[in-house]
Amino acid sequence: MDISVVIPLLNEEESLPELYAWIKRVMDENGYSYEVIFVDDGSTDRSWDIISNLKKTSPEIKAIRFRRNYGKSPALHCAFQKAEGDVVVTMDADMQDSPDEIPALYKMIKEDDYDLVSGWKKKRYDPLSKTLPTKLFNATARKVSGVKLHDFNCGLKSYRKEVVKSIEVYNDMHRYIPYLAKIAGFNKIGEKVVHHQARKYGKSKFAGLSRFVNGYLDLLTLWFLSVFGRKPMHFFGLWGTVMFLLGLIAVVIVGANKLYAISKGIPHPLVTNSPYFYIALTMMLLGTQLFLAGFLGEIVSRNSTVRNDYKITEEL
Repeated sequence: MDISVVIPLLNEEESLPELYAWIKRVMDENGYSYEVIFVDDGSTDRSWDIISNLKKTSPEIKAIRFRRNYGKSPALHCAFQKAEGDVVVTMDADMQDSPDEIPALYKMIKEDDYDLVSGWKKKRYDPLSKTLPTKLFNATARKVSGVKLHDFNCGLKSYRKEVVKSIEVYNDMHRYIPYLAKIAGFNKIGEKVVHHQARKYGKSKFAGLSRFVNGYLDLLTLWFLSVFGRKPMHFFGLWGTVMFLLGLIAVVIVGANKLYAISKGIPHPLVTNSPYFYIALTMMLLGTQLFLAGFLGEIVSRNSTVRNDYKITEEL
């Protein structure tokens, strides 16, 4: 199979028939063998009914329906597991991504030998309140990840099949799939300017300040795991040891001053009356906790068996 088109969606009943017809036209004109994988992320409108009706006359359609809303990353994770195409193309269901871009994205993977190609919506039809934070977010992501892309969060991307089978997309990590691919060893990452269309139906499902705050936290998590994920003791052990040793040295100094005063017959307050004693003790305790609790917490998190356990009620 040439192409798998993956479309996560939430309450997009108006756009689905038109979007699928557009994709089918592009595929037929270029003679591609393909599948379209819809992932209904807990829609409360008629989205699933429309997908089911489209499936009756279009065997190329596959679909996954979540019992509740989990988010875009879980939707992509499940679709990536199901995808069979040599090239996997992801796009949003709101018709702001143009299916006419698919042939060029496919060629960049197959002919130019890219592992991943990310769309860049150079001219956007979003309000200033969304574009300015996005630019700041992308600049930070470029600096931290070392991946030179203008638009990390563009939904329109193409991947070599091996890439989507080698990465794990969870929580809200869909923003950083290029970074995940780089961490997995896929370094040939390209970019293509794509057309951004104004939303035709409904309203955005991803508005709000929280997505930017969560985005930065996820970026910090990925950076940490990429640098220290396999050897967490390089971080926790180092700083835990430093804090413990500083606390130990401080305790020794406080105790030595007390012993010196006693040996010289100099009046000296109790050790426990010195604030430095408690500061030193706190540093030793924090160093020990950082050394043990942080390390164990990361190990437990990375080996969780239920991190990608999503309840699917139906598949087509």
